[in-house]
Formats: sequence, structure tokens, C-alpha cells
Amino acid sequence: MISVQMWSDAQRLWDFQQMHHEPRPCSVGIGLGSHDLGVANVTVDLYQRGMFPLIVFTGATSRTTHDRMPRGEAEHYREQALEMGVPASAILVEPRARNTGENINFSRALLEDRRIDVSSVLLVSKPYEERRAYATARKLWPAVDIISASTPMTLSEYVDSIKDLRLVLDMLVGAQQRLLIYPDQGFMIRQEVPESVAVAYERLCAEGFTSRLVSAP
Repeated sequence: MISVQMWSDAQRLWDFQQMHHEPRPCSVGIGLGSHDLGVANVTVDLYQRGMFPLIVFTGATSRTTHDRMPRGEAEHYREQALEMGVPASAILVEPRARNTGENINFSRALLEDRRIDVSSVLLVSKPYEERRAYATARKLWPAVDIISASTPMTLSEYVDSIKDLRLVLDMLVGAQQRLLIYPDQGFMIRQEVPESVAVAYERLCAEGFTSRLVSAP
């Protein structure tokens, strides 16, 4: 159980991470690997709606996904997409990336190796990482237009789907920390963070939702 204040702070971080981009046709859709198969589902839905002709699923495994996705996040995403009717010819798999920066860089390299022209990317992530994914892609792939997308759902619905409240709040806090420290490290563009979001983040850190924080240099 968490307090009303903790939930309110988590909601504030959740709302800030949403980019509210309207999906539109792009050169390629890139599904960022994670513990959440919902990313694959949304990517497939966008593909089937004609938003892009080609999918790249990117991701190895992490401590969160090692047991549930032993063949790698991108491979499990591919299998999900095939089951949902996407032809194998429309899917590329990038199986090495272990963080968002590698997701972007390795996917870009894969597409360049295949001589696929990319002017725009529909970037699909978890709902609470839309802004982080967008900021990273804008930094590492500035020549393309980036549109962010995720499963359209509330924080409460997402927690119910993951069935692990602490994991979701830890991940929210981790995503917010990266928005604060990664611009100085050259990993993403800087995003203006409202004071109310910064305060909510600090309170959740003080409450111990810190397992996904990284050490600042």
C-alpha cells in the first residue's frame, strides 16, 4: 500500500512522461524492448493501421526480463507480432541493446546496413518512458522526425496490468532521474521539468522508490 501523497506524486510523473503526440505515418516503427509486451502490441496496432511499413524490435535482456523473456526482449516482441498477424518480412530484430541509447543507435545502424531510408520514426515505448525515449532519440538521431507512442492507459490501469506497484513506481522515478542527469552526459536533449514534477520526484526518492536510479558521475 502507498499513501495518497505517493500516488499523487507518481501520477504527476506519469502525466509528465506522456508526450501526447498524434500518431502519423512514418518511415519505420521502433518498439523499445522492456518487460512490457504491451509495447509489442501497440507497435503491431500502429503497423496494422498503416502508420509504417516496417517494424524494428530492439532489446536484449535485463535483470527485469531475464526470466520472463529468456530469448531476449526483441525476439519475444517479434514472436508476439507474428502471432498477431504481422508478416515476418515486415519485422527486423535488433537483439543487443541494453539501454535506450543503444536501442536508438543499434536500430539506426541496422536500418543503415539494410540501406533503408528513414526520415521519420514512430518510437513505441512504455507509457512512463515516452519523454525519455523521445529525448534520447532527438539527441542521438537528430536528422529524423520522432513521434512518441505508447499504450493509451491510465497509471492505475498500467499498475493493474503489470501487477507490481513498487516496480512501476521505481521505474517512474528512474525514468525521471534520467531526464534530469542524462542531458549533461550527452545522452539526451534537455527537457524543461516543472517544479511540481521535480518536487514529486524528490518525495518519491525520499520514500525509497530508488531501485532503478543510476549513479550520477
